[in-house]
Amino acid sequence: MKRVIVIGSPGAGKSTFSRRLRDKTGLPLHYLDMIWHLPDRTNISKEEFDEKLADILKTESWIIDGNYGRTIEMRMKCCDTVFLLDYPLDVCLEGARSRVGVQREEIPWVEEELDEEFRQWIIDFPKTKLPQIYQLLEQYGEGKEIHIFRSRDDAKQYLESI
Repeated sequence: MKRVIVIGSPGAGKSTFSRRLRDKTGLPLHYLDMIWHLPDRTNISKEEFDEKLADILKTESWIIDGNYGRTIEMRMKCCDTVFLLDYPLDVCLEGARSRVGVQREEIPWVEEELDEEFRQWIIDFPKTKLPQIYQLLEQYGEGKEIHIFRSRDDAKQYLESI
């Protein structure tokens, strides 16, 4: 395990899992949200984002935290390990709610509310994004270590085992 992606619904706890995995393995951790978002809540260009991501992918080892569906295939081709947090909707919604007002290292501002558009994106994720992720896992998964967790306890047990 040297090149790892952590994907799943917003609110699932990808960043928390990624931090704990970093702490256990010593692998460098990159948050896609920190690359894409600027502190003033604007974004860098897609071209700049892709360039920064490509630079990370060229390095020997990493954990990359985040979905950014447009780039999952690129990351899946380069990784040797995939962690998919496929948790129930209520867990993801509660996870997103719980971080409102909390300073986090994976995003350059404090979320002040769970806005309706983001909430709806979480609700739609199992129908619109998850099937694409499973298709990519099938397409690029051969020879890779793939872990699919269905609960926070599953993820916690895995981390305790390494």
